[in-house]
Amino acid sequence: MIPAVADPATLDGGARTPLLPETDPRRRAAHAGGGQKRPPPPATTTVLPAVVSAVLLLVLVAVTVLASQHVDDGQGGGVAVVPAGGGGHAVVEVAASRGVADGVSEKSTAPLLGAAGGAVEEFSWTNVMLAWQRTAFHFQPPKNWMNDPNGPLYHKGWYHLFYQWNPDSAVWGNITWGHAVSRDLLHWLHLPLAMVPDHPYDANGVWSGSATRLPDGRIVMLYTGSTAESVQVQNLAEPADPSDPLLREWVKSDANPVLVPPPGIGATDFRDPTTAWRAPNDTTAWRVAIGSKDRDHAGLALVYRTEDFVRYDPAPALMHVVPGTGMWECVDFYPVAAGGSAAAADGDGLETSAAPGPGVKHVVKASLDDDKHDYYAIGTYDPATDTWTPDDAENDVGIGLRYDYGKYYASKTFYDPVLRRRVLWGWVGETDSERADILKGWASVQSIPRTVLLDTKTGSNLLQWPVVEVENLRMSGKSFGGIALDRGSVVPLDVGKATQLDIEAVFEVDASAVEGVTEADVTFNCSTSAGAAGRGLLGPFGLLVLADEDLSEQTAVYFYLVKGTDGSLQTFFCQDELRASKANDLVKRVYGSLVPVLDGENLSVRILVDHSIVESFAQGGRTCITSRVYPTRAINDSARVFLFNNATNVHVKAKSVKIWQLNSVYIRPYPASSL
Repeated sequence: MIPAVADPATLDGGARTPLLPETDPRRRAAHAGGGQKRPPPPATTTVLPAVVSAVLLLVLVAVTVLASQHVDDGQGGGVAVVPAGGGGHAVVEVAASRGVADGVSEKSTAPLLGAAGGAVEEFSWTNVMLAWQRTAFHFQPPKNWMNDPNGPLYHKGWYHLFYQWNPDSAVWGNITWGHAVSRDLLHWLHLPLAMVPDHPYDANGVWSGSATRLPDGRIVMLYTGSTAESVQVQNLAEPADPSDPLLREWVKSDANPVLVPPPGIGATDFRDPTTAWRAPNDTTAWRVAIGSKDRDHAGLALVYRTEDFVRYDPAPALMHVVPGTGMWECVDFYPVAAGGSAAAADGDGLETSAAPGPGVKHVVKASLDDDKHDYYAIGTYDPATDTWTPDDAENDVGIGLRYDYGKYYASKTFYDPVLRRRVLWGWVGETDSERADILKGWASVQSIPRTVLLDTKTGSNLLQWPVVEVENLRMSGKSFGGIALDRGSVVPLDVGKATQLDIEAVFEVDASAVEGVTEADVTFNCSTSAGAAGRGLLGPFGLLVLADEDLSEQTAVYFYLVKGTDGSLQTFFCQDELRASKANDLVKRVYGSLVPVLDGENLSVRILVDHSIVESFAQGGRTCITSRVYPTRAINDSARVFLFNNATNVHVKAKSVKIWQLNSVYIRPYPASSL
């Protein structure tokens, strides 16, 4: 065990444990069923009528037993108990799709878990395991299902977060708007529901929307409603009392719906209005963008102009369209300060209506229904035509950069006028089974809110970083430095409890070893690799979090260097969930992508560990990865942290590792006596 030291220079090396277990991806594929042979067809036989009758009777009895042992979730899905080999019973989940038939993206993991055969055997979760999964400093409602963050804003001393919530169950359905307020984006007070589906124009759900603050102090909320006929329409709501800091009551407009799908747009392909903005050449009309797709499956953003948020005119052209990207959900559009501007120098965000110009770029982001990832691109907005052009067409929306390369979707930003920053929220869904969610009584968390800036060093990507308030949760901390990571080494770090952590680490790679390699893993890709157990010349190396003592469970966060025959060096940043849990009813993946590393920069990462969620930020937030993990052994006092280097040809030094225990936040109902 490597102890923390006051003088990092006194550390050089440490205890060694066996290498990470090797993993053969072919064996994994065969285990999943892809390599199994079909059994030969049965031979034709003559069966006596009495035998037929007996078989039919047995089948009838089995069906009756299964029906009696079906567990209903209250939302049209469920699980069943079936006989297992060797006696006893195995629980399998019925692969039920949720949301798609209603005109939104898939909200269930069941189709993924049941892709091979339609059902998956459930793990025997204990109450201790399930209770441990609830986070300590990420936003969650008290119970049940949650998805998209909606309408975040700052108002009279309070940050407001609205969110998609099912008040009745831990699976998607009956979507209402939950509402919570905070002074610091971390400690939250739950308020009564803001909006419920109670009109024909939102009878099937109060879906995603955005808030806009007007110069006269009014707040308008535009949101998508799904009608009784499942047509997606846009609706208007306002606070009943704008002077109320808590915005406890909302009134829907008598003019609803204020927008319906235009010609050429499908009835279920018109949703998620953005925060409105004004163009400098037209200060009377507001602009709103709405996501959609066309008949050729091109993703697109429509723009509408309005003076009163009741009557709208379509812009003469589409804001932007990208062929082949499919439905754009939860579109976001906002300015960022470019290099050379005072705002960029100060690290400030920009208000949504900031005028385009030399010191301003604009971001278009879309959540792609096709693959459930959030893509963004940086470009130039033309206020005269309300169109937007990417700086790099090869990294356009939906085909290039992503906010997060892990489990992260339906994100939404807002401008914080107090700290002059743009803050990003993202929905982090579950990757376990619906049965497990029903057992524990809740599903999904919101990511830690992140500040968003343009990376003025590269000029081609955003920087995302946990809001500064997270540092106020830091309690005891330990520092390690100068730890040599030999090839194939795993080094434990003595940090005490390891389930609520803030980790900052800097790595230095042996430059001479890199230079001595002619070519290294030019075809490497995080998602198709064997994860942290797959050994290459120049990687992987990094940290293992939520690991047990013998490394039977571990979540790996690491770098992997690739060298081309031309001498070019690229750095991948990856996160491996393949060994995060002994449970089998989980979607486990290796996430990641390239991360820009400039000349003279060491490799750096920040990791937030909060029970069943791990959020990682490489190179100051140029590349981010979020994972949901569900250990069965590496929980409570059994969780550990390790450094590792599984490369075969390069020595690595952990120059600096700082690890803080993080305090829990309070998230509780607002005092009833004050409502």
